[in-house]
Amino acid sequence: MSMRFVFSDAREWRYIIESIAALIEEATMIVTPDGIRLRALDPSRVAMVDLEIPSTAFEEFSCDGEVRIGINFDDMKKILKRCKKDDKVEYEAAGGKLRIKIIGKATRSFTLPLIDVGAETLPTPRVVFTARVKLLSDAIEEAIRDAEVIADAVKFEAREEAFIMKALSDKGDLEVRFGAESGSLIEYEVQEPAVASYSLEYLGDIVKKSAKISDLVTIEFATNKPAALTFEIPLGGRLAYYLAPRME
Repeated sequence: MSMRFVFSDAREWRYIIESIAALIEEATMIVTPDGIRLRALDPSRVAMVDLEIPSTAFEEFSCDGEVRIGINFDDMKKILKRCKKDDKVEYEAAGGKLRIKIIGKATRSFTLPLIDVGAETLPTPRVVFTARVKLLSDAIEEAIRDAEVIADAVKFEAREEAFIMKALSDKGDLEVRFGAESGSLIEYEVQEPAVASYSLEYLGDIVKKSAKISDLVTIEFATNKPAALTFEIPLGGRLAYYLAPRME
């Protein structure tokens, strides 16, 4: 089986790959006639990445079945750093090789061996969320950078009147409030108040990269349960992360 696709904005594709590479070292990308999907756990099994991009999001897309592409994301990230503004990127898999073309003022072709990643089948986490927050990505990114100054974990609190992020350590404490008046809170639903803490190391890796993909992020969580952070990809598709809570 073979597959080929062209993504019209190479830098945007690079941001997608870098967002995955922030947590995942190796994973299998599954390509079908419907599009691309990838689901993988980070090495410590604290976070899961869930990527879906439909075939309609690509400038060109062809696949004659189900093609599994084992990827070393560090190697791919290095290649995609060579992308310039207005470049396109093409992927083609055949004969145990993956050819990546960066198409711009010249066409540069890189060929990588497909690696065998022992992919386990990962179900979608079954979590009943009680709070849903849609925020501007840059607002949550700034809040996480603020929290990193103080602590190594952050507490999400969903109250009826506002979504609140708190950080506390020997260095001090921080509270960031997103209410209706903040301008960065786009949607807010609370079925019941929720409180949960999460690692800033993971949240920082997730948000700082993925904020380049989407202007908005949807955060769903419940008391002491995993959180889901979902970034919508332009032209369709989504990049979601599930992050285990940090128990205090």
